[in-house]
Amino acid sequence: MKTEDKTNSNDSFPADEIPGINFSAFIFSLSHTANMQLEEAQNGGESGKAQLILAKQTIEILEMLKEKTQGNLERDEEKMLASLLFDLRMRFVEAKKKCI
Repeated sequence: MKTEDKTNSNDSFPADEIPGINFSAFIFSLSHTANMQLEEAQNGGESGKAQLILAKQTIEILEMLKEKTQGNLERDEEKMLASLLFDLRMRFVEAKKKCI
């Protein structure tokens, strides 16, 4: 009898061990993307400017999600989103100074 391989061909995690997605994980993923874009933006050049624009867009997506989910989130989700947005905005200001 052949044993089934429970690994996803595209991933190194067994299929039953892949973390589930929830609102907090989704927000954290977007935040991580924005952080990576801001890091790239600080490298300068034309690519840096493009990354700064992308980071701004990702931050705006998070702001939109905060607005659209107001009153529907758990307290810890609200706090996490507010904290991530604050940190991203501060990093954006610093990255923008270095790109100019």
